Amino acid sequence: MRYDFDKICDRKNTCSLKWDCSASVYHTEGLLPMWIADMDFPAPHCVAEAIGKRNGHEIYGYTESMPDSLKDAVAGWVLKRHGWKIEHRWLCYTPGVVSALSASVLAFTEPGDRIMIQPPVYPPFYNVIRGNGRIPVTNPLKTEAGRYVMDFDDMERKMKTGVKMMILCSPHNPVGRVWERKELSRLAELCVKNNVLLVSDEIHSDIVFNGHRHIPAASVSHEIEQKSVTCVAASKTFGVAGLTTSATIIPNPELSARFQNQLKCLGIEFGNVFGIAAMEAAYRDGEEWLEQLLEYLSGNLRVLKDYFDTNIPQIKITEPEGTYLVWLDFSALGLDGKKLNDLIVNRAGLWLDSGSIFGAGGEGFQRVNIACPRAILHKALTQLEYAVNHVQCS
Repeated sequence: MRYDFDKICDRKNTCSLKWDCSASVYHTEGLLPMWIADMDFPAPHCVAEAIGKRNGHEIYGYTESMPDSLKDAVAGWVLKRHGWKIEHRWLCYTPGVVSALSASVLAFTEPGDRIMIQPPVYPPFYNVIRGNGRIPVTNPLKTEAGRYVMDFDDMERKMKTGVKMMILCSPHNPVGRVWERKELSRLAELCVKNNVLLVSDEIHSDIVFNGHRHIPAASVSHEIEQKSVTCVAASKTFGVAGLTTSATIIPNPELSARFQNQLKCLGIEFGNVFGIAAMEAAYRDGEEWLEQLLEYLSGNLRVLKDYFDTNIPQIKITEPEGTYLVWLDFSALGLDGKKLNDLIVNRAGLWLDSGSIFGAGGEGFQRVNIACPRAILHKALTQLEYAVNHVQCS
């Protein structure tokens, strides 16, 4: 079956966070939203069919959060796509990866503990640390030959100050790195050496471009496997984030018990009746759709790169190895944060993610989501080019 990713679906007036909220945020209507990591493609037919079948039962009561059939589907997917053999007992349901991160912070650290992150990074990492009374310790990524890499010297030095946990973004959002085995092995060594629990957000693990391969961080050694929490979901892969369903993989039985007890304390241990059906169907029967999606996203990335090279060379692209998010460097325009935001919103009529929300190293950057029909991407690029090359200089 061939899927039509060029099809434009009108998402307005569907309570869409992406499409229906510009008035409340920017006090203006009509912005073209290219921001939040939410695809504008219909989910695979297998997902819609599974939801429809479950809906036909017409009773939506409390649901077993992680039935064996779902555990089979998750374990089979992780083994086939990423080469990591996981066991049923390692798996538990969570209502989204951010919920799993917050539960991990509460289960495994105490107020005032230090937790390491690698900015510029996904903003909720800061929220789950500071909001739960913990202290973020930043290990900023650095650039080498235009590519972001980990600063292991800085990491080791700061881990020795009493860091209790590290939250890893893999693949990295927003810079698009797909970490290589040698990088993950060095990270694992430092975590084990310094008794740091590794919590790995791998929600984008299935969106990886040719020439790169996602490696689950916990899979690089037995030692780190026993000191790890891995968060996965079908939400980014198959466009089902609104079903608030994810899986958390914890091989260490003691850590798993503590985590599941924390879920009960928070009252979030029950499953989403439609999310469970969708996740199982996606992981069982969605691979063909995903392969076609990756091909389409690669095409969108080529369009983006060619357009910037030809029409807006002032804006530099950090080419992603994974995710459908692209990190754009606007610093050559010489605009401060307020003026850059004015350019994007009021002159280009776009809604992107400002780099400043990703922390240190985000100033002068914007993040754009290219998981949309190509006609929408062309429209966004045209609006941005006109604002940069004509409106701004008028």
